[in-house]
Amino acid sequence: MLRQCAKEKGQKRDTLHLIDEDLALQYIQPGRILRFRLALATKPYDVFFLCQIPSRNLDNEWNRANVKGCEQAKTLWTILTSRKEEGVETYKVDYAQNQDAFPEPKWPEKQTLDDLILTRFTGLSIEAADHPGLLRLIGAKQANS
Repeated sequence: MLRQCAKEKGQKRDTLHLIDEDLALQYIQPGRILRFRLALATKPYDVFFLCQIPSRNLDNEWNRANVKGCEQAKTLWTILTSRKEEGVETYKVDYAQNQDAFPEPKWPEKQTLDDLILTRFTGLSIEAADHPGLLRLIGAKQANS
């Protein structure tokens, strides 16, 4: 379960945190909780990233196109482009004209997806009610350090 937490002083953007399910349900309104799957994805030449895949509201065209693109990307070099500027609420799903334009990815062999997720969210995993990210999110006073 993930939650976008309010930014810390000096940050330009909010920070995405993992949060314990019980804590989330206890402190956060359900509509403020982000739920999606994470998959390891790559750009050409093994530039890996965690891709967010919708797991809810799959009747929504944005989510449906996202899932379709992610499924296609399992076997083809694929890119999803927002069509919002065209006034269309979906993604355009394209694939590389030449699938051999880029080398096959060299997927990590020694790290599991769980290992990669935990590494990405080091220090950003909310497992206690006094975590600074949760306190910022709910507008509670933080202890001075």
